[in-house]
Amino acid sequence: MKELSRIAQAVQASTTMAIDAMFKQMKADGIDVIGFGAGEPDFNTPDAIKQAGIEAIQNNFTRYTPAAGTVELRQAVCDRMKADCGLDYKPSQVVVSSGAKHLVYLALRALVNPGDEIILPAPFWVSYIELIRMVGGVPVVVTATEAEHFKLTAEKLEAAITPKTKAIILNNPSNPTGMTYSREELEAIAAVCLKHEVYVISDEIYYGLVYDGMEFTSFAALSPEVKDLTILINGVSKSYAMTGWRIGYACANDTIAKVMANYVSHSTGSPVAISQKAAVVALNAPQDEVEAMRQSFEERRNYIVERMNSIPGVSCIKPEGAFYVMMNLEKLIGKTIHGVEITNDDVFADAFLKYGLVAVVPGSGFGAPNFVRWSYATSIENIKEGLDRLEKFLAE
Repeated sequence: MKELSRIAQAVQASTTMAIDAMFKQMKADGIDVIGFGAGEPDFNTPDAIKQAGIEAIQNNFTRYTPAAGTVELRQAVCDRMKADCGLDYKPSQVVVSSGAKHLVYLALRALVNPGDEIILPAPFWVSYIELIRMVGGVPVVVTATEAEHFKLTAEKLEAAITPKTKAIILNNPSNPTGMTYSREELEAIAAVCLKHEVYVISDEIYYGLVYDGMEFTSFAALSPEVKDLTILINGVSKSYAMTGWRIGYACANDTIAKVMANYVSHSTGSPVAISQKAAVVALNAPQDEVEAMRQSFEERRNYIVERMNSIPGVSCIKPEGAFYVMMNLEKLIGKTIHGVEITNDDVFADAFLKYGLVAVVPGSGFGAPNFVRWSYATSIENIKEGLDRLEKFLAE
């Protein structure tokens, strides 16, 4: 047989999905495990949104739509971005596709020529680095430490830029850290991007989940010049508990949006028609249920952070958004727990799953060695039990 694609063979499996798969297999085998792996709200999709999907089926809204999404949905995106972020987009500048992840891929496809460098702040969502490689780009990882609250500084960004730099991927609020950039921090980064004409793929899928009264600032809202360089990525998965509906959207200038729309028309074609009808209702309806979910996540965050920092040997800083917390393992490295020498985060996660019956995600896949990510998108009862098991696991 002839050789398979070297690019395709180099793509690594998602560590978050691998952990989740192991957890689900153990669960299916009747083992009493608790999972803190996958980033998926445990809430059900609100009833009004579900009803819109049912009505779409009953009304036979089950055929192809325009490749970039219905005008109705793209207008709903424009209206929501205006209301929430103060952004003015036209429906022609919106591309809807099968989830935000696919739109990050489409954005990279629109921007990247083979050999172009894409700056990737670490810790990063596991898929970003693979998506960059999949389009022939070169990831340039710039690490932000816990002491820096896992946030890229303008100085580090400036130092990483070369003549080959094409874009930066910025995830705000962040998966896996939950940290959220202030307007001032974004303005400093934007100044560097404008100076060097660097595009910004701003993944803001968690924008509806920020805490402590913090005001979210969209990168594209900083100025008209910044907006022109920005491809804003968002969707309905996280804020509306619609992960399985697979609807994400991107907003960009006319030229970029057209290129992305052309690309999607020849790859997946239109997003699911039924899901688009449901997404219209999600975006247009009063956002009370979104706020109720946000408040629940904030309560869970408060508990998990306080409790985790009370357990000897581990610690975390307080995330400002999303539904993740990064647990620092540095004090455990070199120690032996349940007969296992903890040499790194992967070994810890494996031992914790086997002997503590708790699934967390190793930080190595996020570019954050000696950390593990906990998702608090689960019930407070599970969070309490999971931390009880952590305490017991570390004590033995």
